[in-house]
Amino acid sequence: MSEQNASPAPAVQWFEIESELQGQRIDNFLRTRLKGAPKTLIYRILRKGQVRVNKKRIKPDYRLQAGDLVRVPPLRLSEEKPQATVSDNLKELIEAAILFEDNDLIVLNKPSGLAVHGGSGISLGLIESIRQIRPEVKFLELVHRLDRDTSGCIMVAKKRSALRFLHAALQAKKITKIYHALVEGKWSTRKTKVDAPLQKNELKSGERVVKAHPMGKASLTEYKVLQRFGGFATLVEARPITGRTHQIRVHCQFAGHPIIGDDKYGTDEMNREMKGYGIRRLFLHAAELRVPMPSGGRKIFHAPLGSELETGLKKLQHIDGL
Repeated sequence: MSEQNASPAPAVQWFEIESELQGQRIDNFLRTRLKGAPKTLIYRILRKGQVRVNKKRIKPDYRLQAGDLVRVPPLRLSEEKPQATVSDNLKELIEAAILFEDNDLIVLNKPSGLAVHGGSGISLGLIESIRQIRPEVKFLELVHRLDRDTSGCIMVAKKRSALRFLHAALQAKKITKIYHALVEGKWSTRKTKVDAPLQKNELKSGERVVKAHPMGKASLTEYKVLQRFGGFATLVEARPITGRTHQIRVHCQFAGHPIIGDDKYGTDEMNREMKGYGIRRLFLHAAELRVPMPSGGRKIFHAPLGSELETGLKKLQHIDGL
């Protein structure tokens, strides 16, 4: 290879930490800044002391302080693929989904089918899209997550301080999440909670599944019956007290009432039948958030049910004669 075509030798990188990044872990900071760097490489250079903060070795869980000077050793990284561009349709969809926005926070009614972040074959998720739509906002991070097929309320922090505040509120169970789910069968009004430990498993195919298991992590969901559709379906309110992966979906399955439209934990026969009523997706919707605000006070956010699910419920009411 000629000298003209040779890639320039990698150089030491220096980062001065702004106040907005205070409190972020160094490993997460590096994962954001070193595009194309495998996680194994990031943890290796941290472990070997090649990353220095104010000329000192640090551990992966070190939390950055405003004014810190971070030294990153020369690294030869594979070129990052150019990120997909947000289409006009997706931009309009996301703008229309915004329920609330201030200097600290954006709350959206996430559409079903939109992943919250890219990866695993998804080039563009909600957070990457918002960063393109709001390029003037330097900091945008998900406060929590929703499954790709789940619709409803989701929060995006616009400041590191707001993210820390809301994470602390989640940890202290000061944020109430209320979901609506249409489940199979007749959910008993006496069944007000499901308390079953949950354990993550990975199939040979690489697919992630969660199961109720005595050795799993403690998991609790509170339930309330909202509406019955004969003996074949019930609209329930679900309040997850803990925040495990797929918690509501697996707890409904564990209770003997899988969520309609759930292709992972549901019943194929029931899902096929419900398509006849226009319900062709997971009927799980994050309907409400009750949140202490970083700027003070407390707000309640409501996300309307999507037209597809709303129409499906009306068809079920008609069939059932309710």
